[in-house]
Amino acid sequence: MPIIRVLGIDPGSRITGVGIIDSDGRHSKHVYSTCIRLGNAPFPERLGTIYRELELIIQQHQPQQMAIEDVFLAKNPSSALKLGQARGAAICATVMQNISVAEYSAREIKLATVGKGNADKTQVQHMVKILLNLQGKIQSDTADALAIALSHAHTGAIKARLDAAKNNY
Repeated sequence: MPIIRVLGIDPGSRITGVGIIDSDGRHSKHVYSTCIRLGNAPFPERLGTIYRELELIIQQHQPQQMAIEDVFLAKNPSSALKLGQARGAAICATVMQNISVAEYSAREIKLATVGKGNADKTQVQHMVKILLNLQGKIQSDTADALAIALSHAHTGAIKARLDAAKNNY
């Protein structure tokens, strides 16, 4: 399989995690990761920051595909709305660069990365470090973004192999 550059985004209204990997679907390599820290600016300004920062990251690293965590039902409706708006800013920044977007639930990401859908954040961080051969401490939002990218790369590769096998019958 060809190597694909995947951008993973863990959206948040205070911190948005960003991770980029190169992957052939079986082996993945860390390219770039960071957290976009949004501080206490008014919310519309934070959304603009997500958009602008992602636009710059996309231009610099040229990902071919993007994966983002799907909306989950939060206990606080206001938090859920803000998360949805942060996702929207990230998706718009990506789509405006003609990059396809895939969405995965938190459960799917944990299952693909750790092997169980109810894994905790420390387990996700640990597996991301192992899968990408990273050293030292990794921030949880960055680990989540990289886990999203890994999930997409591995899930997409499996789907392509299944489709190819189905077409051979």
